[in-house]
Amino acid sequence: MRFGFFNNFIRKIDQVLTGRGRVDDELFEELEALMIQGDINVHTTNDILTNLKSAVQEERITTAKEVVQRLKEDLFAVLQKGTDEHPVKLTVAVSGPTLYLIVGVNGVGKTTTIAKLANMLQKQGKRVVLAAADTFRAAAIDQLEIWAQRSGTEIVKHRDGADPSAVVFDAIKAARARNADYVIADTAGRLHNRANLMEELKKINRITERELGRPADEVLLVLDATTGQNGISQAKMFMTAVPLTGIALAKLDGTARGGIVITIADELGLPIKLVGVGEKMDDLEVFNPTSFINSLFE
Repeated sequence: MRFGFFNNFIRKIDQVLTGRGRVDDELFEELEALMIQGDINVHTTNDILTNLKSAVQEERITTAKEVVQRLKEDLFAVLQKGTDEHPVKLTVAVSGPTLYLIVGVNGVGKTTTIAKLANMLQKQGKRVVLAAADTFRAAAIDQLEIWAQRSGTEIVKHRDGADPSAVVFDAIKAARARNADYVIADTAGRLHNRANLMEELKKINRITERELGRPADEVLLVLDATTGQNGISQAKMFMTAVPLTGIALAKLDGTARGGIVITIADELGLPIKLVGVGEKMDDLEVFNPTSFINSLFE
């Protein structure tokens, strides 16, 4: 991934320090503008700059290299929020099947992300069963079935309008019978402020815990990286209904500004676990915070 929206700032630091030999308010104003333009929200930007200013004064930072390194460290620290409670890596159950519930509003790339994740796991030699539990959206089951055929993944489905919880229940049963390693459940993606959707998600979560004897191993919210701040409000609504464990960020490619990743981590306290970086089946990556931070400055 390459974003590089701090490039101008790095050059500005070099120019100012070469001419005056000090870090001043002008530099911080430039950085503030770049961060907000790059989709890092105002609250997160202010916190990061406050820490950076304190470091400059207390540690007597005077070189461009030192400023950039400290900024990278502060950004990395933001991405570590929530990782004490939820590991960055995808959780794998001690005894199968491992269950991932995938949630998100329509249009964010949820079904495509599921297909890419199934493809990733199968390339690791794992057997995957998809649960078509988005039973209310027109053609959602058909869409997931097409992806299942393309990736050679097994699928459990019911008729349109069926009880989504029953689909997830049957998928777990099928996975056990077939010795599958993973169940990935597509859940309803109606508007995030619809109370009935949230109640349905809670029901799926209850049935999952009863059947497996544990909560779902991951409850991943898919967000569209190009929607910016709107994704935060979506996430907060879902967090009131289900115990999210992480974020799968779709469409983090040339159309995204990158800073939304920092905002999500800071605002939600949830780790980014997966990122979609293109339209091909293999364009899904396990999120690497260090590589991501470096990409902001390339």
